[in-house]
Amino acid sequence: MQGATAAAGAAANTSQGLDVAKLRADFPILLRTINGHPLVYFDSAASSQKPTHVIQTLTDYYERHHANVHRGMHTLAAEATDMYEAVRRKAARFIGGVDPSTVIFTRNATEAINLVAYSWGEQNISAGDEILISVMEHHANIVPWVRLCEKTGATLKTIPLDENYGLDLSDIDTLINKNTKLVALTRMSNALGTINNLAPIFKKAHAVGAVTLVDAAQSAPHMPTDVQELDCDFLALSGHKALGPTGAGILYGKAELLDNMPPFLGGGEMIELVTFEKVTYNHVPHKFEAGTPAIADVVGFGAALDYLMELGMENIREHEKEITAYALDKLSQFEWLKIYGPADVDKRGAAVSFTVEGAHPHDIAQYLDSYGFAVRAGHHCAQPLMKALGVTATTRASFYIYNTLSEVDSMCEALAEARDFFKV
Repeated sequence: MQGATAAAGAAANTSQGLDVAKLRADFPILLRTINGHPLVYFDSAASSQKPTHVIQTLTDYYERHHANVHRGMHTLAAEATDMYEAVRRKAARFIGGVDPSTVIFTRNATEAINLVAYSWGEQNISAGDEILISVMEHHANIVPWVRLCEKTGATLKTIPLDENYGLDLSDIDTLINKNTKLVALTRMSNALGTINNLAPIFKKAHAVGAVTLVDAAQSAPHMPTDVQELDCDFLALSGHKALGPTGAGILYGKAELLDNMPPFLGGGEMIELVTFEKVTYNHVPHKFEAGTPAIADVVGFGAALDYLMELGMENIREHEKEITAYALDKLSQFEWLKIYGPADVDKRGAAVSFTVEGAHPHDIAQYLDSYGFAVRAGHHCAQPLMKALGVTATTRASFYIYNTLSEVDSMCEALAEARDFFKV
């Protein structure tokens, strides 16, 4: 197998909105070779690669501006604070132009969801209440609610899959009822690629007085996000899946909810007055940001948001639809390979999971790695979904702005060789 040609030289301009050949040059890691082959990075659903702009922003921050934020009167402290708070305003624009005070910095979407579970959930959920999620959720949007139900005596309910790998809403008027207090759903499945139409579900939830949460970890890096259009009460996303560093994410929450929620952690910055008898808390969002934050990572996240917004989220979405449609067409020609997820690219993102008849997904991933392809194999932190699909694991190729049609061709060549190698 010849493998994919490296870097910009081989990159096809696969959509009118993005010059993929040009932007690939912004990602230095794509110059790497793996096992003697050019790296083909098909694991962006787990964590995306970083452009030079983000890397240089991190370096510049540490070389020229580093100090603790919000606490110092000297020049460096003021510069660091201005850089940090500027990212809050960028994130507010990125998710639909909300008040920046409703954007809380977290380490990632997982921490953001846990913040809601602890701070809002423990104040508002009790025995007899119901929390509704779906069978396709990532563990980050399952485990906090299981734990909350164990603490409170509430009941966790799930929306099942339909025959097209979407949400089966045939029983939604029963699932959402007077006992429903929270509906927490992914906008895009990390394992299936399914894009869920959440607005009508949330309308039903709000009609019974329930609060709504969006896990946007997969969707926000790949398509436009507007919390006002979604009419969600909370939204969580991770920066590292959106070209940013690890360690920076956000929780958006409607102001009236955040104002009434107790702090998640206690310490410096989240307070106004501390005595041995009483503590009064800072205003939102600082009430939820105890201690020294991941300042450099947040600043780097801001650089990633700049990069994405300059490209245009609509352009990114169109590129990924094109490459996903191409991959689905190529992979569907293998009768020994099963694809999981919607066939319609208008209803799915750029994560394509599959199994090869007679071969374990881990073996397929290792074989592809021998030719330089970085794909993921396993349950993708979605064990209940795997059970519903009747498998223990899948192999997943997930695409982003720097991937090309020629890389898909090369992966398909390698998969054909893998089938022969494993004699299946």
